[in-house]
Parts: sequence; structure tokens; C-alpha cells
Amino acid sequence: MQIRSPGRGDALVIVDVQNDFLPGGTLAVRDGDAVIPPLNEAIRAFSGADLPIFATRDWHPPDHCSFVEQGGPWPSHCVAETPGAAFPGALKLSTSAIVVSKADAPDSEAYSGFSGTDLSDRLAGVKRVFVGGLATDYCVLNTVLDARSVGLDVVVLEDAVRSVEVEAGDGVRAIARMRTAGARFTSVRTALGKE
Repeated sequence: MQIRSPGRGDALVIVDVQNDFLPGGTLAVRDGDAVIPPLNEAIRAFSGADLPIFATRDWHPPDHCSFVEQGGPWPSHCVAETPGAAFPGALKLSTSAIVVSKADAPDSEAYSGFSGTDLSDRLAGVKRVFVGGLATDYCVLNTVLDARSVGLDVVVLEDAVRSVEVEAGDGVRAIARMRTAGARFTSVRTALGKE
């Protein structure tokens, strides 16, 4: 079934496109910077149509439970107010974009943009979300699953996501889980009716 182009009742959700997840960052996603050009195209389209844009971000305290130093699985990353936690300059977020900070308490992990945030409330009136960002097999996956669980239609922008791949195939498995949950997949240009 064809996916209609963004319009009233739709929102763009950009997941964790932060410096520490890009090449050279402390928890770099391979080719993570490749999501930026298609996301910028989506941002321009949503901004031009006056549709809401949300950008989630990890906003960790220095002693966050997910860090290796605290017994967690990940190197220190996206510590609040540090350059690693910032959105990259190449990501052209509109001034009206709503930033949603997550995992900002030492003892709580939050892979989903809905976890411990007010994102669900902020999406009041939205029926469908277009999702892109990092990483397919963690924060994108969990954000998509939670969006489906609160009744939202979800379109994943497949050219605007990349996987961590801690284990080979994690990205493919994540995509399968999202499809099973009812998410649909398309490219940014197809979503915008340009292909």
C-alpha cells in the first residue's frame, strides 16, 4: 500500500543524531553521518508544511548507569552539556523543532524517546510519525515500538537510519521487529513524493 506524503496529523521524529554517535564520537555508529542529508531533506519538507518536528537526544549525567565505568555496556557518551551530546552542525534542525531529552537520570536507561519523557503528550493530535536517526537496533527500534504501542502509525525512513551492529544482523532483526509491530518503511524522497 502506498504511503501518502506528510500532511496534517503527521510529525517528524529524529532520534539521537548526536556527535558521539557519529564517526569520531565515543560511541560511533558506522556511517552514522549518512543519515544527515536525507533527514535535512525531511526537515525542509516538514518545516515548509508547518508540521511538527521532534529531536530526541541522550542527555546523560557523567555517572550514567549505561556507562562501562558504572557497570553498563557502553562507553561514556552524550554527557549533558558536552560537545559529544550536541546535535551536529550539519543537521539543519529548524528553530521550531522540539528537543526531547532522555536518560537524564543516573539510574535509568532510556532507549526510547518515549521513556521517561513527555513525548507522548507533546504528540497530542498527531496520528502518524515519520522516524529516522540512530541507531536502528537500539533507540530507533525502541522509539518505533513505543510509538506503535500508543497507537501511532509509524513510517521509518529507511535511508535515514543506521545500526550499531553489536552483533552481526542486529539491524536486520530490528527492522523485522518494527515491521512485525506494524511500522512501514520507505525512503525520504519516496515519502515526500519526489520518486
